[in-house]
Amino acid sequence: MLAAQLTRLRDGEPAGVEEALELVTGFDEALVHGLARLSEQHAAALTALAGAFALTPIGEGAAEAAVKVVSGSIAEEHLTMLAGGRTALLGAVHDALLAELDAALGRERAAWQAAQPEADGAGNLLGAARSWLCELAITGWRGVDHDLVSASDQTVEALLAVPEQRRPAVLLDGLAAELRACCPIGTMERLPVRRWADLWTRALLLARAGGQSGERVAAERLSGRLLILGVDVHEHATAVQLQVHGVLEPAGGGRARLVRTSVAAAKVDTIVGPAVWKLPHRHPRLLSALAGRRSLEITDMPVLASGDLVWDDDRARAGAPVDAFAVARVSLAGALAPAAPPLDRHPVLIAEPVLVADYKVTRDGSFDLGGVVLAVDTDGLPACGPLTPKLVAGSSECIGLMRWDGGGWLLQPLAVRAKVKSETIEAHTGDWAMGPTDPKVVKAEARAGDAVAVLRERAGRLLRR
Repeated sequence: MLAAQLTRLRDGEPAGVEEALELVTGFDEALVHGLARLSEQHAAALTALAGAFALTPIGEGAAEAAVKVVSGSIAEEHLTMLAGGRTALLGAVHDALLAELDAALGRERAAWQAAQPEADGAGNLLGAARSWLCELAITGWRGVDHDLVSASDQTVEALLAVPEQRRPAVLLDGLAAELRACCPIGTMERLPVRRWADLWTRALLLARAGGQSGERVAAERLSGRLLILGVDVHEHATAVQLQVHGVLEPAGGGRARLVRTSVAAAKVDTIVGPAVWKLPHRHPRLLSALAGRRSLEITDMPVLASGDLVWDDDRARAGAPVDAFAVARVSLAGALAPAAPPLDRHPVLIAEPVLVADYKVTRDGSFDLGGVVLAVDTDGLPACGPLTPKLVAGSSECIGLMRWDGGGWLLQPLAVRAKVKSETIEAHTGDWAMGPTDPKVVKAEARAGDAVAVLRERAGRLLRR
């Protein structure tokens, strides 16, 4: 990625982004104190958010929803309308930023093609989920206590038992877990206002859509060679997700495509570090490809309209070793990027793979590409791999994800080439997918014991009783 390509990204936000985010912030602040106790300022914020859609097809519905909520006549459909408006504003910000990034990179993106959603088959459970989410909004984050959080337990447990509803179930479970960990919220000095509002909005819309929105319906099946660029590890106290980014070369020729695939597993907060790789054990071929830096030959793998492969380990077989940096250098520029699904059109979800080279690392850890400075996020490097801030600071090439956060662009490293004792080495976030290779880490893991094996053994005892 050349410095000239970054020039446009450092010249400030696209027009209208700041104003749109101010409207979202006003709504989010109203959720802090609760929609049942709106101050004049918060009532004005809801009215302003609805007013942004005055000339759109949802303008009338948004205006009515704001009037009803401000007057105290709060119904589920009113909150859903306002949540939809908030999502649309963030979607517009996402689109403006992504268009700017695509123009800078010279990247072509496919158009969104919606698929027909499937029937949800869990209407009562989703209705209960929506009722709990509405109660959260009416009460406000400051009023949330253990009783209100616990009211979701039965619904979440029932939804988790329905495979088709796993998506909203995990989201609700995560939100409830965060709120429970923070209780009593009324005594907290600072709240993650934007994050909780994001989770609440997404959960409400997913529950309204039945969890099986069109973006989750397989649009086609793909065969070809998957060249892995890197893996982004998303770790939570109760779950871990591996999001693999790569380039797919279709069988029989055709244009290469940027694709992602994700696998997830439930966890407990005591499983951390390299031990998390033991959780997605049902995907050995994917894990082996990450650890061995190999390609994968896939056959008839379902792909969603979002460009995400629905991973099936049985449809993949190991290929030849691959140099991810060579793939990024040769294939990234011409690969077709996927469209973003409606509910994923959020600035924080922008994660575009890029290759950065020929830079100097500044004192604060940023990359200086001949006068253009790119911020680098090393705080979020996963503890389950060998990639460390020190290696990033000594690197000369980096494969990473371009993200937008806090009003600016930054790079999240996935792999680097660096010099260590005059020797050039590579470090990837997925290098330890089949277990750590650093002798010191291996010894530390041996001393700590196998937490996953212990938990599985105890779970087996409970099930046998």
